[in-house]
Amino acid sequence: MSPLKPPVARRVAIVAGARVPFARSDGPYATASNQDMLTAVLDALVERQGLQGPGAVGEFVAGAVLKHSRDFNLARETVLGSKLDPRTPAYDIQQACGTGLQAVIAAANKIALGQTESAIAGGADTASDAPLGVNDDLRRILLEARRAKSAGARLKALTRIRPTHLVPDIPRNAEPRTGLSMGEHAAVTARAWGVTREAQDELAATSHQRLAAAYERGFFQELVVPFRGLARDQNLRPDSTPGKLAALKPVFGLKDPDPTMTAGNSTPLTDGAAVVLLASEEWAEARGLEVLAYLTAYETAAVDFVQGDVAQGEDGLLMAPAYAVPRMLERAGLGMDDFDLVEIHEAFASQVLATLAAWEKQGLTPVDRARLNVTGSSLATGHPFAATGARIVATLAKLLAEREGPGRGLISVCAAGGQGVTAILERP
Repeated sequence: MSPLKPPVARRVAIVAGARVPFARSDGPYATASNQDMLTAVLDALVERQGLQGPGAVGEFVAGAVLKHSRDFNLARETVLGSKLDPRTPAYDIQQACGTGLQAVIAAANKIALGQTESAIAGGADTASDAPLGVNDDLRRILLEARRAKSAGARLKALTRIRPTHLVPDIPRNAEPRTGLSMGEHAAVTARAWGVTREAQDELAATSHQRLAAAYERGFFQELVVPFRGLARDQNLRPDSTPGKLAALKPVFGLKDPDPTMTAGNSTPLTDGAAVVLLASEEWAEARGLEVLAYLTAYETAAVDFVQGDVAQGEDGLLMAPAYAVPRMLERAGLGMDDFDLVEIHEAFASQVLATLAAWEKQGLTPVDRARLNVTGSSLATGHPFAATGARIVATLAKLLAEREGPGRGLISVCAAGGQGVTAILERP
């Protein structure tokens, strides 16, 4: 029997995207689950692109960072509750804030290898409906009682329960290896890279202003799906200025002599969901769907932030894209000047500025700020962890499609755990 021929990689088309307006935690979406939000955006994409038929989409890939035990099969349960064919395979993926982009990459790889013709990828997260864990001491007692061989042994175990055991374990925004929150890590990085308060506030204000302008010109009409009374991102402050942001008190790095990070130049806890439709060129053409752009390269990286950041070095928790992007560009034979648009996830203004400085230190040409996050980013939209990657992919694809002629865009997403996910989108 002759061996199978290796598949020839195909171009992966980005066809469409959809997301709900992002909401601040404990606000309009306080009672919406990950599945509720993910179903809403999936249904919108299915309706808009005519994907209701049997076998219309090859598979669905999605994830969430803050997940209840009931969400162990989130992607599949979302399909079963949506307008997509219930026979559509689905699976979960998770890489902290890189989840949405990694879902897109996972789907793209199968399309590129000819294993499927189309896929939908994305993610959802709700900080409002965060899971509360059973107190660990109580959990151990209950497990011991379950394993007991007699009623007496079971009762003996249960008598050890104390009122303090009834206090639940509340999720913390902290790294298990260091105990520091993401904001505290970012403050260390800001200090290591000499990022100023003024520069952070300027970047944050620009993000809000550009997002507001994009809404005003109707850019998001085909991307954003109204949900639970919201039609725009709730965190958006169109009147933001560096002067107004300068009045806010620091909230991270307060032990430093001159803390620079505030609620205004950091992303808030947010609820939301986003998805992207990817396909082969042939699949899109057969259905008369426009190709917005192509996903042509991607790269991931990780840093040792435990030794790097905590030791006050340059390898901070959110600095992995500083290594992923140069590697990706070298492999693709590109430089920063080859990009018309650059999308950097704004976990914190300080993290964006440190990443830009790190790229320059590695020899890359400085990013033209006029090309950076031209419709705003996470500081203005908010950041539902697993949804951000899909939001950025859909946004950048549409921006490239609006241009006259060819264009190329860069995506950079930092993630908890000292990781980074990056990608390149092109329109020939």
